[in-house]
This record gives sequence, structure tokens and C-alpha cells, in this order.
Amino acid sequence: MTGQPLRLEALTGMRGIAAWLVVFYHIRLSLAGLLPAPVIAVLAKGYLAVDLFFMLSGFVLWLTYGPRLARGEPSAIGGFWWRRIARIWPLHAVVLAGFVLLAMALLITGKDRSGYPFAELPLHVLLIQNWGFTGALAWNHPAWSISTEMAAYLLFPLLAVLGRRALGSAALLAGLALLLMGLHLLYGAWGHSSLGDAITTLGLARCLIEFTAGTFAARLWLQWHGLPAARQIGLGCGLAAAATVTAGLWFGLAETAWVPLALLLLLLSMALAEGPVARRLAKGPLHWLGEVSYSTYLCHFGLFIVFKLVLVGPDLQLGLWQLTAFIGLLVIVSGLSHALIELPAQRALNALQPGPGRKTVPSP
Repeated sequence: MTGQPLRLEALTGMRGIAAWLVVFYHIRLSLAGLLPAPVIAVLAKGYLAVDLFFMLSGFVLWLTYGPRLARGEPSAIGGFWWRRIARIWPLHAVVLAGFVLLAMALLITGKDRSGYPFAELPLHVLLIQNWGFTGALAWNHPAWSISTEMAAYLLFPLLAVLGRRALGSAALLAGLALLLMGLHLLYGAWGHSSLGDAITTLGLARCLIEFTAGTFAARLWLQWHGLPAARQIGLGCGLAAAATVTAGLWFGLAETAWVPLALLLLLLSMALAEGPVARRLAKGPLHWLGEVSYSTYLCHFGLFIVFKLVLVGPDLQLGLWQLTAFIGLLVIVSGLSHALIELPAQRALNALQPGPGRKTVPSP
């Protein structure tokens, strides 16, 4: 490590694909007239992309901030928190304001607004809505994961301090095994086998454990990426991910027992390998989708609600032209909100960051 932020471009493209998996997860029930049932069933697992988001976040933040925060300096910790808020809160606030306008319109027209409880709105403004204070998702549903990410950001400096001691690969792998096993046992203790269950109850723990697993994976990457056999290790991780998926499906294992492991192996494979898949993810349209993925993730849910109200019939089913129009509209909205809200807000807030060494470039 040189202290400079590391940027693994293939992971950016992977993040873009993950964001669109979540999009299709949320619109899948309106595609029953277009797609066969097996495809809808596959799309119904799109919520698992959130688990990849959590691991990616821990991975990238460890590479970017881990060495700086390991010293435990208050100014570095405060700067990290400031930059994280500058990264995620402005667009969240704008999208939430849009939902408030929607709820007010529903109220004025006498339509159902039960999904928009104004009493819970302060929790959403503060991004603490999924810290165990509510019993159901409300307002912008995908923002539940941003809420838990906020908790992970608050705890990350402690992880960095605790992780400043060098550990060998065997110890890191053992730590990963304990984390993933703990996640599986936690869900089992609550009677759940799916990672998408009990989001308001278990979503916070799901994020914190997988985020921490991402930091362990980053520490492995730091040890492995410079080895002569790094590409082979990456290929091996990819094959192990495929074998994990095959075994999990073949034996009908609980989702919590194998999906996090498969995603972690996939993450390491993409970070280490330099094959054709990684190259395609690292540039071009897929990479751009990753750059705007946060906007895609936060904007799609509300945009689809409005789209259905305006352009979809009472059966709520999309025709081919409607699906094409929605995808195109979301791509445009993602690009514009990224360019006109995300990046300017980050620059403005980072320029106001107190203390020495402040930076005006967007956070990773």
C-alpha cells in the first residue's frame, strides 16, 4: 500500500450489474406477461445483489481508507465520516424529498399512502430507519441498505484499528469462515433460511457481517495480488464460486449457507483475475453503469412507481415498449442524477470538510 486510494475497475462494472439485478427484482412481477416463469424466478433472487454491495463496500473502503484509519487519529476518522456522508446522503435526501411530494399528492387525491408514514420520516432523513426502529420497509425501500451501510461506516474506524495487526492468509480465511458461519447461524436462530427475510430485524447484522467480510477479503487481496500466481488464484476463486453455487443448488442448502461464500469468492476472482470478463467490466458501458449505480439503485424504485401510475394499466403488466421505455428512462435519470446531484454535492461538501488536508474530489 502506498496510502493512495486503489481503484479496481472491474469491481465498478460488477457494481453496475448488481444494481440492475436489484432493479429487475423490483419490477419482476410486472414482467409476467413478457418473460417465462423460470426467468421470473431467477429475477426473484435479485435481492442477493445487495449482499454483493455490502462486501464490495467493505473491500473498497479497506483498500482506500484502512491504512489511514488504522492509526486511530480523530481527524482522519472525522474526515472519513464526513466524506461518507457527502457520498451517500445528498442523493438520498433528494430522492426522499421526491417521495414526500408523492405522498402529499396521494394524500390530496385521497389515495392510499400507507407506505409513507410521516411519523417515520425523521428516521429516513437521518438514515437510521433500518436500525431496528421500524417493523416494515417504508418510503424508498432500497434505502434500507444505505441505512445499514451508514452503521457500517460508523464502525469502520474501529475495524481499521483492530485490523492493523498483520495476519497471514490462513488467519484471514479462518476469520472469514467464522463470519460467514455466524451469519448463517444467526438467520437459522431466527428461523430464516433466506437472506431476504426479516430485513428490518436482521438486515443490519447482515450488512455489518458482510461488510466486515469484505474488509477481510481486501486484506487477502493485498497479500495475493502481487504474487506470480495471482491470476491462477483468481481463476481458482472463480471455479470455487461456481462449485459453491452448484453444490448449494444441488443439495438444496439454505441460502444463508452458501450464497455469501459464493459472492465473496466471485469478488476475489474479479479483483485478482485479468481475463476477458474482468476486462469488459473495467471499461465501456458496463463500467459506466457501475459509475452511476448508486443513482440507479436509489432512483429506480420511486421512478417505477410513478411510471406505473402514468403509463401502465390496472393489471400493472409491462409491454415490451413500456419495459424499453422504463429502462431507457432509468438510464437517463441515473446519468443525470449522478452528474447533477451526486458529484456536485460531493465536491461541495468535501470542500467544506473541517480540518487540514480536506479534499474536493468525490469520495470512492
